[in-house]
Amino acid sequence: MTERAAAVRALLASQRDGVLATLSVRHGGWPYASVTPYALTDAHEPLLLLSQLAEHTRNIHADSRTSLFVQENAPEEDPQAGARVTLLGRVVPVGKAERADWARLHDRYIDRHPQAADYFQMSDFGLYVLRVETARFVGGFGDMGWLDAAALRID
Repeated sequence: MTERAAAVRALLASQRDGVLATLSVRHGGWPYASVTPYALTDAHEPLLLLSQLAEHTRNIHADSRTSLFVQENAPEEDPQAGARVTLLGRVVPVGKAERADWARLHDRYIDRHPQAADYFQMSDFGLYVLRVETARFVGGFGDMGWLDAAALRID
């Protein structure tokens, strides 16, 4: 694993939410961004809990291409000095048919976001995974580059 891939993994593990960008159905494919909490799968891919009523979920069902922007808690005087990553990929639902995997992912999400336990009781919420295809990492001024999914995923 490269240093850059390790930095991306560390950043994703250290943060709890990001900005999810989807392609708007309602507005002809314009980017639509929303704050979205996440956990991480065993493969280190973002695990999302999404409501069927949410605009971003409707957009994902129409076109699963998304990006998730995650930023280090940067100093207010210069937010561009902190590390950040934009993950590009496709969001796919986690099937409840694979109960063991679903239960493990459910528990992993609740461990990271205990306040979300009540959402699982509502029928319109479901788990989704962002299957990362590529990522753009910026570690600070002059430290940036693209990484492919194989460099980021733990298999």
